[in-house]
Amino acid sequence: MQQAEDFRAECRALHALVAAAPVSRFAEPTQFKGWGIHDVLQHLHFWNRMAFLQLEDEAELVRLLKAMAASGGSMRAFESAKLAGLEGTKLVDTWERQFEETADRFAAADPKARLKWAGPDMSARSSITARLMETWAHGQEVYDHLGTVRRNEDRIGNIVMLGVNTFGWTYATRRETPPGEMPYLLLTAPSGAVWTHGREQAGERIEGLAEEFCQVVTQVRNIADTSLKVTGPVAADWMSKAQCFAGPPAAPPAPGTRFTAHAPAS
Repeated sequence: MQQAEDFRAECRALHALVAAAPVSRFAEPTQFKGWGIHDVLQHLHFWNRMAFLQLEDEAELVRLLKAMAASGGSMRAFESAKLAGLEGTKLVDTWERQFEETADRFAAADPKARLKWAGPDMSARSSITARLMETWAHGQEVYDHLGTVRRNEDRIGNIVMLGVNTFGWTYATRRETPPGEMPYLLLTAPSGAVWTHGREQAGERIEGLAEEFCQVVTQVRNIADTSLKVTGPVAADWMSKAQCFAGPPAAPPAPGTRFTAHAPAS
């Protein structure tokens, strides 16, 4: 599956960033819920491992999901308890080994295989695409915190597709009815290619950089902090609350609260 290789490439890009960063900065609060870099890496590692278990040991996956549901605490607290003591360079190395193993396992899998998960069963392709999206989205707070502007690649096309496919989900999770048909998307990929999605229609369009569309649907930027051109009431409503990830409705960050910090002076 190409998605498995795209996941691997995104993980490797983030690994190169954190491996070069001082471990002393891992506990500093980022712009995302005050998580430190160690929180981000623990979270990614835990769920990469869970995805690996989808294909490797379904019984263990189900056991862990039941234990988490019965714990009564937050998901993050459960992850932290399971990974107690895994921090610093040891965490970076363990996360790296796991994402490589997970990528290998999914690269050899049937893309259409149905796999157990916390919610409804999903295809192997959907599972590894979700891991790519999570890595990209949570990676953003790390790039922002370390003052590094990410250089995206066309593999973010997977996240664009998630954004497109979850137009209805954005409203369903809020128990709302979409106010109209999905707006027409005219997006410029990192390579300069032009990606279009939806039916071209008068008055409803979102146009601009694909990476900024991904930032909005993953809620790592407020639409006001992008240069996307949003035309029409349906487009404006969608971009005000777009959500391509599972779970209860989540509000985008307030304008001006997510940005690339100034890199510290050397």
